[in-house]
Amino acid sequence: MPGLSGIFRKSKKGKKKETVKIEAKGASSKTYLKAMPLRDLSDLDVVKSEVSSGNVLILRITSLANKSIEDVKRAVNELCEFVESIGGDIARLGEERVVICPPNVTIWREKTPISNEPIPTAA
Repeated sequence: MPGLSGIFRKSKKGKKKETVKIEAKGASSKTYLKAMPLRDLSDLDVVKSEVSSGNVLILRITSLANKSIEDVKRAVNELCEFVESIGGDIARLGEERVVICPPNVTIWREKTPISNEPIPTAA
């Protein structure tokens, strides 16, 4: 399966950020962690509905990637735009999975350590 490393590295320069407020179902609503396969682009509506309901999704994209890597790129781009519009979070989990979180959940990302070595310059 082709790598997904370049799909999530999009520049956000010049983009105007719009957020959509999602209201919880009630004071006692729960957040669920759900795993599901992304087999077709038509599955995106279900994914968006689940995240809008406040659930965290782990999508396995292998079946869609086996059909068309272009469809995977299209799906991930659409999901990135959707997640940004609601104030959620999205990240890759290895080569086969993507995690999508609603606004009340943030994905922890390790910061790259800063080296104490001097930066080489041209002589």
